[in-house]
Amino acid sequence: MVTFNFKKAWWKESTVYQIYPASYMDSNGDGVGDIKGIISKLDYIKDIGVDIVWLCPCYKSPQVDMGYDISDYKDIYEKYGTLEDIDELIKQLHRRGLKFLMDLVVNHTSDQHEWFRSALTSKTSPYRDFYIWKKPKYDADGNRLPPNNWLSYFGGSVWEWDEPSGEYYLHLFAKEQPDLNWENPKVVEAVHDIVKFWLDKGVDGFRMDVINFISKDPLYPDAPVVNPGSKYQDGSKFYSAGPRLHEYLAGLGKILKEHDGFSVGEMPAVKDPKDIIDVVAFERNELNMIFQFEHVDIDQGVAHKFTPRSWPLTELKSIFNKWETFMQENDGWNAIYIENHDQPRSVSRFGCDEDEYRVNSSKGLAALFGLMSGTIFLYEGQELGMRNVPKSWPISKYRDIETLNHYNELIANNATEEELKICLEEVQKKSRDNARTPIQWDSSEYAGFSTVKPWIDVNDDYKKCNAAAQVNDPESVLSFWRTVFALRKAHKDIFVYGLFELVDAVSEDVFAYKRYYDDKSALVIASFSKKEVKWDVPVDLVKAGKIRLQNYEDAEFASTVILRPFETIVYIYE
Repeated sequence: MVTFNFKKAWWKESTVYQIYPASYMDSNGDGVGDIKGIISKLDYIKDIGVDIVWLCPCYKSPQVDMGYDISDYKDIYEKYGTLEDIDELIKQLHRRGLKFLMDLVVNHTSDQHEWFRSALTSKTSPYRDFYIWKKPKYDADGNRLPPNNWLSYFGGSVWEWDEPSGEYYLHLFAKEQPDLNWENPKVVEAVHDIVKFWLDKGVDGFRMDVINFISKDPLYPDAPVVNPGSKYQDGSKFYSAGPRLHEYLAGLGKILKEHDGFSVGEMPAVKDPKDIIDVVAFERNELNMIFQFEHVDIDQGVAHKFTPRSWPLTELKSIFNKWETFMQENDGWNAIYIENHDQPRSVSRFGCDEDEYRVNSSKGLAALFGLMSGTIFLYEGQELGMRNVPKSWPISKYRDIETLNHYNELIANNATEEELKICLEEVQKKSRDNARTPIQWDSSEYAGFSTVKPWIDVNDDYKKCNAAAQVNDPESVLSFWRTVFALRKAHKDIFVYGLFELVDAVSEDVFAYKRYYDDKSALVIASFSKKEVKWDVPVDLVKAGKIRLQNYEDAEFASTVILRPFETIVYIYE
């Protein structure tokens, strides 16, 4: 049995609420959420029981990728507000005892950033080496080719040709998002300056976007061909944990430690915990925690994100068990999330969003993931049990660049009607727009988000699922999340610093685990079935205790538990 006890820290005991500014609350009637709208909802946020608010990028941006293409790191996108609005947001958060995280996007900038605009003017520009430029390759017939065969996350090559200079520049994402060259010390210095600027304004830390991509293999080799039907291939093995990554993260970590700041890194394309433990090991002072992607890649087909893949519950349990146990054995820390701005709604993906089951399924996911080991991240609308966009949505209703690029690429490649139909079905399941529909505040027109038609349609179910209907309802999903967070705080020895142990790895209907700290322990049980499930509690866990949380009023605990559809029970031992 593992006897390791986690080192204590304020950020381990905290819970985080993530806000996507465009979709949260529109205060000025232009159909786009804004900072003043967020300020107007701070009491609602505080009442959920969270400790930290993380705001997705609100910097000045052309919005090619909804703010993840930044043209000025020290100014605010005009539709969201002003620097003065951010100052007021920070002030009002701190007044309520809430901390504030900014989103730090420094793997790439916008192509409208002054650095890149200067870099385009001349090879001798002082900002040319702020980005990554390479000469072309040529085939046997003399045709110009990109420097390698890497696939962009938004489709096509990662290389964009610049005719005037006769070179390609690297963009792992959209061509309007050129990658920064961290090999240049001046880039590192500029990023450090940005971090210090916001910390001096009162920001309490950062979520760092694709931060593991900042160090690339300097040889930029071709990626192995794993998808023969594609011209370009996944090159992530050459940039997901590059040779200087720890050096760069240590530099950021040093600044944050001086400010007692919070840090969470987004680290896609990393599935082996050994590759990232040095990032989050407590004494290394790089990052506090990371977002791993294995569980949110579980439904992605081999060819592409928007191809089908089914998964058994045992696979999901195995993924979480791997990360939970590895972190506790290696002095690391997890960031627990099942939704964010890039992922579909959790009740649609991991649970069941049918009307009959949506509420209990949402509650079950709240208890299951809200009481795991790690810092809990709650995404806007998740506290209400919001679900994916309707299956009836045509492609014209979607706004996400990743979704639209893929669909248009299929059309350009003469996809059949059946292939387009399958793609649209997968888009409804996985598009990032599922998380970006406006928050459903009430049953009025446009769900109380705005007084005009929003930038993206409101989900059709807003009259039934909205905050006004839930805020005073003790049986609502929102009230259940409040109880989860209260329980986590009341029993932080168990649910924050306690160890995790998976129970019944083989069941395809029940996800259960034990949390324990010294002589204190708890059992969390969650059904993933629409049917009644008979589950035998392991003999050593049939002990005196009390049900402290349940999503059915008359729940019972015994040696054999009869679980109703999506029933969850949290049992704390005496």
